[in-house]
Amino acid sequence: MAASEEGPEPPTEPLDIACGLENVPVSVWPPGAVPEPFQYTPEHVAGPGADADPAEITFPGCLCLHRPCVPGSCSCLRHVENYDADARLRALGSAAGCAPPVFECNALCPCPERCANRVVQRGVQLRLQVFRTRRKGWGLRTLESIPRGRFVCEYAGEVLGLVEARRRIRLQTPRDANYIIAVREHVCSGPVMETFVDPARVGNVGRFLNHSCEPNLLMVPVRVDSMVPRLALFAAKDILPEEELSYDYSGRFLNRMDGEDRGRPADGKLRKPCYCGSGVCLAFLPYDGSLYLAPEPPGEGPGGRAQETRSCTPPGQEGVMGAGGSEGEAGVWGAAPAVPSR
Repeated sequence: MAASEEGPEPPTEPLDIACGLENVPVSVWPPGAVPEPFQYTPEHVAGPGADADPAEITFPGCLCLHRPCVPGSCSCLRHVENYDADARLRALGSAAGCAPPVFECNALCPCPERCANRVVQRGVQLRLQVFRTRRKGWGLRTLESIPRGRFVCEYAGEVLGLVEARRRIRLQTPRDANYIIAVREHVCSGPVMETFVDPARVGNVGRFLNHSCEPNLLMVPVRVDSMVPRLALFAAKDILPEEELSYDYSGRFLNRMDGEDRGRPADGKLRKPCYCGSGVCLAFLPYDGSLYLAPEPPGEGPGGRAQETRSCTPPGQEGVMGAGGSEGEAGVWGAAPAVPSR
């Protein structure tokens, strides 16, 4: 009796880290490898202690129903256009240490979805891939060319209150990956606005971005429906296919910094080493001890990511600003230019 032969196994569907929640699938390399489990979200979600719900619409819409959204007539564009004709961010860093605010048209605006002032809210448009690096755990790379100024992805996760952010930081051991980012937004005069985001449990593809002392991405706080900033990452230069994507967790990149790492441990051995491999590598990941409660000495935990933004706000206008940072699998500390508010 002839033995029956089993047919070839049907091809398996490639793993999509984004679970179908992005415009394009986010693949994984090598095949069969699976990163640690987490709940995927394309945008921020409200976490414990959050002062505001990022999903709540708090900005009024513009009145640009029959005319294009341009400065002078669109209330969402107070100064200059945010993006050029190719949807690339116009302002990429500032020698003056200031960054213009970025507000996009929102859900209450009558302008169409194709409005030139709607970029970050459209989500991921590029083919990205999560991959296993040699020394940094998981990383993120592009599978296509990305021109300078193009929006790549957000750093999204749970928006936390300060108390909860500190609690989670203190529970970490030096071996744990730190995904929490502290975004501090400054104005010429007034309080500093702080936003804490943790994508460890609930997050998006941005959680896989590694730190680099010479990165190819720049983080910019962008506001759409709410005062809670969307932490948008734009290409700081032209990026080639299969190039790893990275940003500076400290916010120093293309921004003027006024000092050294805050809360810097006296013993460098307590800091996490940096494996970015750039010619200007500082040897250690950025460190911000501001989320560690005294009397806990800095360096007992893994440190953190932080980004700060300083803005040049015209007299009579209130302002805001922001920033964030971490390596191989996300972290917390700070420094970058500020963003004035509406």
